Amino acid sequence: MKNISPILTVKNLSVVFPDNNGGLCALDDISFEVCPRDFICFLGPSGSGKTTLLRSIAGLLKPSSGRVDFLDGHQPGIGMVFQQANLMPWRTVMDNIKLPLELEGMDESAARIKAQEMIELVGLGGFEESWPRELSGGMAQRVGIARALVHDPDLLLLDEPFASLDAITRERMWDELSYIWQVKKKTVIMVTHSINESLFLADRVFVLTQRPGRIKQEVKVNLPRPRNDDIRYTPRFGKLAHKLRETIE
Repeated sequence: MKNISPILTVKNLSVVFPDNNGGLCALDDISFEVCPRDFICFLGPSGSGKTTLLRSIAGLLKPSSGRVDFLDGHQPGIGMVFQQANLMPWRTVMDNIKLPLELEGMDESAARIKAQEMIELVGLGGFEESWPRELSGGMAQRVGIARALVHDPDLLLLDEPFASLDAITRERMWDELSYIWQVKKKTVIMVTHSINESLFLADRVFVLTQRPGRIKQEVKVNLPRPRNDDIRYTPRFGKLAHKLRETIE
């Protein structure tokens, strides 16, 4: 079998934020690789440096030490989805989604066609001219995901995008995201504090310690795809969940 080169290699990454006590170490000696089409989850408690890690990968934060290397030395196109959808309230669903294309200078007609493709993909057909205030939390996050995907990024970064949703909506969004990942064939790195969420979505789960965040364990999720809600009630899922819970505790 032909070896696949990683799209991303993180090596000995550490991030220290300056303060009056010698610096606050958020991440310490993080190393991992991600191959094309991987779905990776980082699981850890609040304060374990999950968001800091994503910001470092995205180039929004310079590491204190260590490296973030991309294939061929060039940063790929990156899409990012945050905990809150952060939609512009004065723009419709369509206009929010096509914003990245406008910033790239794409022709208006072509931008609308691509945005409409994303709208259909995330199940928001018929809501093109709706305003953010008219959307539920789950619908708003679908808009956020569509906006992150509309410029066809190589790497999608997800910062606990469903944390603010109620349990039922959150579980529905797991199905939506799993479907989108399979259709678009993107490489995804997601951070979460939900064991079930990480197991339902990921190929591999990295467990982070409390601050400073270190990789405590990597768990391969050997569950068949596509996954549906029933898989959460299987013995194999339960065994993996128990393993992750023990690692965190």
